[in-house]
Amino acid sequence: MSVNIAIDGPAGAGKSTIAKRLAKELGFIYVDTGAMYRAMAYYFLANQIAAEDEAAIAAACPKVDVTIAYENGEQQVILNGENVNGVIRTEEVGNMASATSVYPVVREKLVELQRQLAKKADVIMDGRDIGTCVLPDAQVKIYLTASSATRAKRRYEELTAKGVSCDLEEIEKDIIERDYRDMHREASPLMQAEDAILVDSSDLTIDEVLEELHSIYEQTVVA
Repeated sequence: MSVNIAIDGPAGAGKSTIAKRLAKELGFIYVDTGAMYRAMAYYFLANQIAAEDEAAIAAACPKVDVTIAYENGEQQVILNGENVNGVIRTEEVGNMASATSVYPVVREKLVELQRQLAKKADVIMDGRDIGTCVLPDAQVKIYLTASSATRAKRRYEELTAKGVSCDLEEIEKDIIERDYRDMHREASPLMQAEDAILVDSSDLTIDEVLEELHSIYEQTVVA
């Protein structure tokens, strides 16, 4: 039986960074849900389906199969048997993914594919509703968070390191507004699953967070 780890939490809490590292250390597959939405968007573009044509998108969804595989430690996104890694990171595909991910039919299809993947392999998945909706039976559920001030500071440092001029107060304001939207959206709002373990990374380094997650994994699955 496969082991599933669900990591949820607000924007800027470090979910993807932690999930990727933990997956590598445990030998799990990190399921990049964003890449799966991009692969689906690429299919729509390749088949000349307009982003606003919800009926055509709904008709196309049953014809799409997306999965994640690893070769030489590198994630490969497979769309209907074809490796699409080299074509899904364009701005056009990103815009299409953003426009089509709002449709319930697209989300339902990808959740179904993500669950299939989780049944066949040991996976780590991160997002807003993995433990509550996508993988409600995951053996390990983590709710990774940090204060808005900490998340803003991390984002500020990340942007300034890239030479981007930004305002710390504005960044924190945006984070607080995004938290509110995520927690109050109608479909699959961000919340801590009842059986998820809360990990606050405000005063922890990445290594310290990983150490805590390893400990939770060992107590929950290995013990």
